[in-house]
Amino acid sequence: MNSGRTIFAQVMDFLPWSEFHRCVERYRGDYKVQSFSCWDQFLCLAFAQLTGRESLRDIEACLRSQQPKLYHMGFRGRISRNTLAHANETRDWRIFADFARVLITTARELYRHEPFGVELAETVYALDSTTIDLCLSMFPWAQFRRHKSAVKVHALLDLRGSIPTNVYVTSGAVHDIHLLDQLLPEAREWRPVRRSTGLRSDQTIQLTGPKTSRLYPDPLRRIHYFDAEKELRLVFLTNNFLLPAFTIAELYRARWQVELFFRWIKQHLHIKSFLGTSENAVKTQVWIAIAVYVLVAIVKKRAELDLSLYKILQVLSVTIFEKTPLIQGFSYCDSDTPECSPDTQLGLFNL
Repeated sequence: MNSGRTIFAQVMDFLPWSEFHRCVERYRGDYKVQSFSCWDQFLCLAFAQLTGRESLRDIEACLRSQQPKLYHMGFRGRISRNTLAHANETRDWRIFADFARVLITTARELYRHEPFGVELAETVYALDSTTIDLCLSMFPWAQFRRHKSAVKVHALLDLRGSIPTNVYVTSGAVHDIHLLDQLLPEAREWRPVRRSTGLRSDQTIQLTGPKTSRLYPDPLRRIHYFDAEKELRLVFLTNNFLLPAFTIAELYRARWQVELFFRWIKQHLHIKSFLGTSENAVKTQVWIAIAVYVLVAIVKKRAELDLSLYKILQVLSVTIFEKTPLIQGFSYCDSDTPECSPDTQLGLFNL
């Protein structure tokens, strides 16, 4: 890439600008806008995500300090915390949700051949959610408990590449269904298992509770598995009677990727402190955070970077204003050097 352009501008080149424009047109995001466009808004919040800015004043100060470079970084409007705050409050958050989904489609295609630890040709998904606590007095629209508010991010994760296929942002009161914890299974038949693999039983069961039997009258498969490494006994329920029992157990193990995904975005993407208090502002920030996550995954694959997302973000956070070719900016990041090594908790999340 052109060494005269900043790293930030080169990363943004991976975004499909025409698709973003379609999303803006769909919701008339730039209607009567004279200077600070939806694109400027996206760039500001993407910059905040990549560099760890946690307030409007912080974003304004950092970008204004680099005023001569802003035009070549893609900014056209004047950067002001008041203007950005107004945009976050009034521009439809669905613009950025739709654009994030465009990036998700692109990333899934790039990662569709990635292995995920289970020998299956089919696509496998994991569904889970994470809760972000908020102050009730500042976010009354997201009341979760009597004295606190919260938003919840639900994600359906494609385990090949850990790319979210669907993301839903709701108030904390929209909880997951914990019905499976209360199921009363009744064994109907069993199949032999190889105990050396960790399997203990493979049974067909029928739910017998007065409510569960009505809600799910069909047979289920109950697999008992012992994880020797962690000394845990696990019971899995599924309606899949075709796959081997050990494959079912391994699929549930692979489901841990969705937990790592949530832990990763909460620690490395900035969605714990919000730049606005309205529902629109919160959803705008969360969706742009997800878009940045997927963008970095796209950059990793298309630029053929042999680094984890953690390392890529660490490098971007300190080189964003440098004018050097993108690949060269990562060429000095050696996995053996302490400053580039991932933290111990998230080292496994090497997307």
